[in-house]
Amino acid sequence: MKIHNRKKYLSFLKFKRNFQKYGLETAKSYELVLHWLKNRLNRTQFLILSGILVGITAGMAGVILKTLVHTIHSFITTKVYFEYQMLLYIVFPFLGIVLTTAIVLTIFKGQDRKGIGAILYEIAQNSSIVSSVKMYSQIIQSAITVGFGGSAGLESPMAVTGAAIGSNYARTYRLSYKERTLLLAAGATAGIASAFNAPIAGIMFAFEILLTGVVFTDFIPLVVAAVCGSLLSRILLQEDVLFRFYSREAFNYVNVPYYLVLGIISGLYARYFVVISQKVEHFMNELKISRLQKAMLGGVTLSLLCFLFPPLFGEGYNTVKDFSNGNIHYVIDNSFFRYIDFKEWMVILFLLLVLFFKAFATSFTIFSGGNGGNFAPSLFAGGTLGFLFAIICQQLGFKEVPINNLVLVGMAGAMSGVLYAPLTAIFLIAESSFGYDLFIPLMIVSVISFLIAKWFSPISPDLKALADEGKIFTNRHDKNLLSRLKTKDFVDIQSQVINLNASISELFEMVKSGNKNVFAVVDDSGILKAILTLDDIRPYLFNKDNIEIKISQIMKQPPAIIHLEDQPLDILQMFDSTATWNLPVVDDHNVFIGFISKSSILTSYRELLKAYSE
Repeated sequence: MKIHNRKKYLSFLKFKRNFQKYGLETAKSYELVLHWLKNRLNRTQFLILSGILVGITAGMAGVILKTLVHTIHSFITTKVYFEYQMLLYIVFPFLGIVLTTAIVLTIFKGQDRKGIGAILYEIAQNSSIVSSVKMYSQIIQSAITVGFGGSAGLESPMAVTGAAIGSNYARTYRLSYKERTLLLAAGATAGIASAFNAPIAGIMFAFEILLTGVVFTDFIPLVVAAVCGSLLSRILLQEDVLFRFYSREAFNYVNVPYYLVLGIISGLYARYFVVISQKVEHFMNELKISRLQKAMLGGVTLSLLCFLFPPLFGEGYNTVKDFSNGNIHYVIDNSFFRYIDFKEWMVILFLLLVLFFKAFATSFTIFSGGNGGNFAPSLFAGGTLGFLFAIICQQLGFKEVPINNLVLVGMAGAMSGVLYAPLTAIFLIAESSFGYDLFIPLMIVSVISFLIAKWFSPISPDLKALADEGKIFTNRHDKNLLSRLKTKDFVDIQSQVINLNASISELFEMVKSGNKNVFAVVDDSGILKAILTLDDIRPYLFNKDNIEIKISQIMKQPPAIIHLEDQPLDILQMFDSTATWNLPVVDDHNVFIGFISKSSILTSYRELLKAYSE
């Protein structure tokens, strides 16, 4: 036994010497151990170990972020400061957005790409390589934004943080693109699982949103990462921090009409929410002022909204819990509406205004310089919508209205329509409420809302611009593979070029000394004028009478011209429509760069397809 252990130790020392030999002597001890284990374990075993490590790290990051925000919230909203809360609602949301923007500009040099779209972009366009800065920058920014009252959620920053952790772990241990993408998704999965203590919802999030259009046979690392993130959340977070709902009624098929109507309302509200979000984003982008001034404008707007409607302050989960527990008077007491007699019509008006302004509060929080996502806002809005619908039904004379269930399924409905993630929404609410018997109403409301959202826009509006530009993956696998190819990689910069005023004899000499069958005709400035192929000049090769013919007399216009910004899929369509195999590439000033052949793109595509199939 001792001899066996000695052999292992000597093997490790030998590996360490080889590791240092290749210039990696600065690696930490645990990295040496993991590199050694990578060589000792098979691929599946190492990926499972990696999933555990990434899941623990990303889950811990989520726990830290939730704890930070809860601590800040507790300080601001504690009963000691009750008399000053109205003032605090004005000051702190403004400070949160402005401080976040100042930190981004000074510490992070203005680099603030955020949200789920940022992860999808890195998967499709950057080989799943996420900047190491995002392992902590998202925590700092979102903790300040949401902790100080920003009307956004922590889940998207937690997903980006987890994705960065998984990506950088994979880079450290020199894993392939497929494995790097898998661990990126595992990190994001753990982040979502720790945010909600919902491992299945975390896995659904990965498959439904992050890995759209990516084919994977390995999923165990996602499972173990989700379990690790969820366990850390349950062990370390206090009960009042966890996303938990205990009040609900048993499902009764008699109430199905309520769920059908709520599904329609949720879908329409989700559409309203994303439209307002787009309009606010466009408005902020069009402003010709500095980023700090935009932050001030957004902060003032948010503070005013929080002052008038305190439920808009922060994530809003406690407000939804109050709805679920029947404590609507707690929600009203912190607003100006407490000075109005507590009547049902007043509650309905208050909730309508909260729903109306929630979209504005979230949009100004995110697009004026804050950091957060739409997870929490959509859940808050859905819970509020479900409660409002239940009250209206009661006022109309309906009896036995399942108020708590409508709050829960309303959350799933709004989230499904806003994020285009019905499965994530269904399992999230089922896990968070222990309401697995609510699967039927959850599916009814979520699917209806999702279908309505898809009817307005087949792709999530948040991602549509990136999808249209081919910068993120979609459900079309072939298109996704082609989007990974870069046009500049296919340009033959050694293409043969001849001047517009040259004679055909000069072209003959070029044919003798070269191995190309297509030539670019340019002027003295290098601007593309035409092209020539061997078929074009073949009739002149053996006729000495044509020796003085100028190139300008026989050249022809190319059937199509490619620019570097053109995508490989569009280029292939050009080849098909023109029935050619070579097309010229020019820059923005029409200067010739080189030729692209159809065969080079198809060859690269086949190699990429083979790699994905292994």
